[in-house]
Amino acid sequence: MKKVNRNSSSIITTLMISNLLLAGCGSSGTETDNIATTDDTTKPTSEIATQVYKNGKIYTVNEQQEWADAVAVKDNKIIFVGSNDEVQGYVNSSTKVTDLSGKMMMPGFHDVHIHPIESASENIQFAISVEETNPENFIATIKKASLENPGKGWLIGFGHSIFTLLDSARSPLAIIDEAVADRPVIIMEQSSHSMWVNSAALALAGFTKDTPHPTGGRILRDENTGELNGILIDNAGNMVMDIAMAPANESLQKDYDGLIEFTLPELAKHGITSISDARSFWKRDDHKTWLKAQKNDAITARVSVGLWAYPTADDTAQLADLTALYSNKQDSFLKFNQIKLYSDGITVNGTSAMLAKYNIDLIGIPENKGLNYFSQERIEQYITALEPIGFDFHMHAIGDRGIREALNAVENSGSDKGRHRITHVEIVDPVDIPRFAQLNVTADAQVAGDYTNPEHWHENDELIGAVRSDNAVPIKSLDAAGARVTLSSDWNVSPYNPFIGLQNAVTRAPQELTIAKAIKAYTLNGAYVMRQENKVGSIEVGKLADFVILDKNLFNIEPNTINQTKVVTTVFNGEVIYQR
Repeated sequence: MKKVNRNSSSIITTLMISNLLLAGCGSSGTETDNIATTDDTTKPTSEIATQVYKNGKIYTVNEQQEWADAVAVKDNKIIFVGSNDEVQGYVNSSTKVTDLSGKMMMPGFHDVHIHPIESASENIQFAISVEETNPENFIATIKKASLENPGKGWLIGFGHSIFTLLDSARSPLAIIDEAVADRPVIIMEQSSHSMWVNSAALALAGFTKDTPHPTGGRILRDENTGELNGILIDNAGNMVMDIAMAPANESLQKDYDGLIEFTLPELAKHGITSISDARSFWKRDDHKTWLKAQKNDAITARVSVGLWAYPTADDTAQLADLTALYSNKQDSFLKFNQIKLYSDGITVNGTSAMLAKYNIDLIGIPENKGLNYFSQERIEQYITALEPIGFDFHMHAIGDRGIREALNAVENSGSDKGRHRITHVEIVDPVDIPRFAQLNVTADAQVAGDYTNPEHWHENDELIGAVRSDNAVPIKSLDAAGARVTLSSDWNVSPYNPFIGLQNAVTRAPQELTIAKAIKAYTLNGAYVMRQENKVGSIEVGKLADFVILDKNLFNIEPNTINQTKVVTTVFNGEVIYQR
């Protein structure tokens, strides 16, 4: 994931939050006199609100009552949704009343595919430009990074396009060795699906020209000499990054600091109150970072962690380890109740699993149809073993074969209790579109990245042809076929700002959604895949108070301006966690 520059001005300290709670909701509306309209002595205490919001345009995402003027909250629970007149019955002298002055309120956003720890950690020490087309120009940057991060330990970077390396006149390994030879260097490519490493890194990993390609990965070699060229595709790169990111006190502290000081405040600033950590590397102790945050009462979102299924692990041992990590306490903000696994890679690498071969071979496989991290049979094995425990599966699948095999695995495992989802859904064979609804498999799409917009669809024509490139991420077709669609970011691949995702979702004809369906995809549908649709995801009596107040009404503005919307206030579990 890309290294993020922290903006300290966006970080909300505990003291600031406390002051906001004491002061009321400030700029979200006008604080009114807390004068009861009923006799306090006769009104049952159970029906008196601690907080009332009125005079708003409240979009509930509840089909039985889509719009309301007012909401009453008692502690962390919604006790009334309705008119301005009726809400007065829930007010007494102790109730805090906020006049929304016509502003829009809606449920808090769910981002059910995000990388909240690795995207903000300063364990990635430097970045190189994805725009640079001559890899020789990276030498100075890598040398400088080594000087600025002295020692003999790993030097870890991010950036570049794999095509910059594949098109290099000189071996990429020779270039990176010229930059730094006396310590291991690994640089993650901008998609995160390949790594550029030097000879010292290859030696530590035990990779030689005779090393077999690992499951789900490729160790690239010079096509003339057979020598390694420093490019590791998909899981081959992940294996080396696991060595580079081996947990240590310093690295774990950087992970924690990034999560607490950047990620969680930024999520609150953008109205995101629930997330799925889409790839928790538990062998790197990512789960311990979450547990530390929970212990310190620092979590300001509902979190379902997707535990990473390692492709090269022994299945018996890994299934036992994952079972031991399961946690699903209903009153906890933190749950370890999802499994993240990859069916395939990505199209631009030639590693997404395709039903027909690629037109061009990028990774040295004759008649290449892509890679499998996990085969269909192995996915079935994992679902059969882990679904009864309570795990739901979050399956990365981009190619039409990868998507079909993931659907087959759900069908063949006899699944009837799982809430599984396939994420990315970029190239879907039309035959498989109805199967999402038939199998109750959620289609999770990321459209916040411009690369998913229709004007970019045919950039893959050279690899897979115009027909397969067309209609990428077919969210309208999936929705029309009855599939449950969720929208998410995959941050840091795409922006976490949900208003960018909403705008792209409603403007990407011919595969667009209505604004109402896009909002539902970011709220109630996300709540379903996190198994919390009875608690949050809509504004209804009995649900918990997770909602946001916006500076614009999303239904009354031009679709191409949705990305300019700002969150005024974010309320999580009844408390203000962000105030503009």
